Amino acid sequence: MRRGVMLYIGSRLLQSLLVLWAIATILFFLFRLAPGDPTVAYIDPSFTKEQEMALRARFGLDKPLYEQYAIYLRNLVQGDLGDSFFYSKSVADLVTEMLPNTLYLSFASLFLAYVIGVIGGVVLASIRGQLLEKVGITFTLMTRAAPEFWVGMFLLAIFAFELRWLPSSGTSSPGTIYKSEFQKLTSKDFWEHMALPTATLAFYLHGLPLLLMRSSMLEILDQDYITMGRLIGYSRWRLMIRHAARNALLPVLTALTLGIGYSIGGNVVVENVFGWPGIGRLLVRAVSASDYPVAQGAFFMIALIIVVLNFVADVLYGLLDPRVGASEQARIS
Repeated sequence: MRRGVMLYIGSRLLQSLLVLWAIATILFFLFRLAPGDPTVAYIDPSFTKEQEMALRARFGLDKPLYEQYAIYLRNLVQGDLGDSFFYSKSVADLVTEMLPNTLYLSFASLFLAYVIGVIGGVVLASIRGQLLEKVGITFTLMTRAAPEFWVGMFLLAIFAFELRWLPSSGTSSPGTIYKSEFQKLTSKDFWEHMALPTATLAFYLHGLPLLLMRSSMLEILDQDYITMGRLIGYSRWRLMIRHAARNALLPVLTALTLGIGYSIGGNVVVENVFGWPGIGRLLVRAVSASDYPVAQGAFFMIALIIVVLNFVADVLYGLLDPRVGASEQARIS
């Protein structure tokens, strides 16, 4: 059985590596074959032909496409994402600088979404068949369908512009300088700036755990041991919280890894609406400026996080459910 689990993990690791290679390849050719020349934005009308060629050589665009691709893959394996055309600095440094803000926003919104989702799922399961349950499900489906930029603009209009309770953009007030990440994370000003983008992203993300928790709860409430608990005389909420909700949490927690990937992907829209300096905002600016290395690096970093989390979810399934490993071993045999 253990050999089956190891084979399962090995096959998923190989699949993840192939997916990353495919993503890296698509990103390379997507930007290289797109209309337009990235050097146009950086060439002064007074440049001579030799200066233009020197600029293209500096960006590595003077080599054949297949050679650029080979250099790109070699550097990618070594962790070198290249140098930015626009910022004139390492892409890895730019991404590393913006990544913490993206992760703070993702994890804060995901935490809020799962707290609301789990509690909401328990409540909806407890009022199964009632009008309030139908209203709650309808509202949840509406939040899943509502565009994130629309929700963000709605919250901005109310809480930032009308009521002036919260700031509208950025991570801090003008002139504020954080000496360390710890100081930033313990600053009231930072959390006030993060409130609206966190609420916007959580508004979208809470639907998955809520509906999943409700579905799991309904399955468990039909189990024999819940019926036995009712016959013994356990209170309704003791059965709901201590027995049903605890067992219903497993699939919700397993889906958490996928939720992290969804939250990071959703950051692209939210960060641009709120001017949040993260990878999503960096990505949009890079695409607008035809800054291929930065756009590739930001896209690849987002894809890397999602692929790694999917791999972790697959491994958890393999470890928690021995049947997965057994089926993998039988398939290979």
